[in-house]
Amino acid sequence: MRIAVVALGKIGLPLAVQFADSGQEVIGVDVNRRTVADVNAGIEPFPGEAHLQEKLSRLVPEGRLRATTDYADAIPGADAVVLVVPLFVNDTTWEPDFAWMDAATRSLARHLSPGTLVSYETTLPVGTTRGRWKPMLEEGSGLVEGTDFHLVFSPERVLTGRVFDDLRKYPKLIGGLSDAGAQRAREFYEAVLTFDERDDLARPNGVWDLGTAEAAEMAKLAETTYRDVNIGLDIVRTARLLNASMPERLVAQAAGVLGDLSGLTAVVLGAAYRGGVKETAFSGVFPTVAALKTRGAEVRVHDPLYTDEELRELGFEPYALGDEVDVAVLQTDHAEYRGLTPAQLPGIRLLVDGRNATDAAAWAGTPRVVVGAG
Repeated sequence: MRIAVVALGKIGLPLAVQFADSGQEVIGVDVNRRTVADVNAGIEPFPGEAHLQEKLSRLVPEGRLRATTDYADAIPGADAVVLVVPLFVNDTTWEPDFAWMDAATRSLARHLSPGTLVSYETTLPVGTTRGRWKPMLEEGSGLVEGTDFHLVFSPERVLTGRVFDDLRKYPKLIGGLSDAGAQRAREFYEAVLTFDERDDLARPNGVWDLGTAEAAEMAKLAETTYRDVNIGLDIVRTARLLNASMPERLVAQAAGVLGDLSGLTAVVLGAAYRGGVKETAFSGVFPTVAALKTRGAEVRVHDPLYTDEELRELGFEPYALGDEVDVAVLQTDHAEYRGLTPAQLPGIRLLVDGRNATDAAAWAGTPRVVVGAG
């Protein structure tokens, strides 16, 4: 079987290698000449994909895999064409940007041969295979889908770094525009993939026909959304852990520079949880003060939004700019602190700026350490 793989990226190239490793003749198409040259030299263009280099080193010399930038070289006469061209999303409108995929599809269409199976594996909005790719392929080739060629959607379900393992582990989902197309897709993927036995699945691991291209597109979107939501929630937890650790990091940085803080006068600049907001809920001032006291420092707090009386009610000893101090920890990004100078903190030996709010030029000659931001 002759197979063309369009786009030799971090998913496309391992797929091409997998197909070649199953005993097929594979030609990869990519617009990047450096990638094509690397593949033809048997060199992985990008590091980190398990088993990729060892397979390239064997398959390329054997003549089972080669790469080209020319669609006219790869597409005509192919039994199957698999597209893994990336679909981008506009940063402003969050709408899909089909530019690269449209260009690849038009190039493919100009060289499409009768009898070819075309499979898209890139994540797509529901309806794209039928509503966008079908008419574009038919117009560019003069062929009729379902009669002269078959079109299916089969989402990639792998992660970079472990593509070959994931290809065996997860069922291969397919969805055609016709029963005949789905059958061709089943036969194709069963010929190029092998699957691990899994007792935890509702049916045997292998190629699963979801009935329509739209169902397969929806399955991929649902899977991606589930992953994205869970990653997002993990990010929230990580962010909270990072925020919670920041006060200790600030104080540890001070101790790392000055050594023993015992007996030193320290001021925490900012009681509020963020600049311009008179609110101490979730503020880092409390753990920062505690960490400084644990290291033996005599701690005072300054905040332009709070009176001395209010600071005392919060359990802090107030500090006035102009008083002697050894070390200052900037905890809140108040606008008033942006123009802060050493002259306002007489005797200052170290400023630990946890918000990167102060002017570095104003602190030339005085130790200033920036730890994180936000």
